[in-house]
Amino acid sequence: MNKLKAEVISFKAEPSLMRAMEHIPNRSEFIRNAILAALDGVCPLCQGTGSLTPEQKDHWSRFSRHHQLQRCGQCQALHLVCDHGGAATHQHD
Repeated sequence: MNKLKAEVISFKAEPSLMRAMEHIPNRSEFIRNAILAALDGVCPLCQGTGSLTPEQKDHWSRFSRHHQLQRCGQCQALHLVCDHGGAATHQHD
């Protein structure tokens, strides 16, 4: 069985961030959990870069011909709606 070795990652933190984290008992675990939570919300298209490559933009342009962003009347979240095949709806569980 091949075990993966943990790697150390370091980053710079401003004094205000260090003060905010000074009473967290296990900062490494806290940071790991925060990174995993942030990765769970990353845009699947740009993968967190905030911009699209020319190829992604081309795919998006074709996709967006039959899809649009709409704001939910209940929760106010933006979501994609497909207009293929008739009226599109967004329902909450």
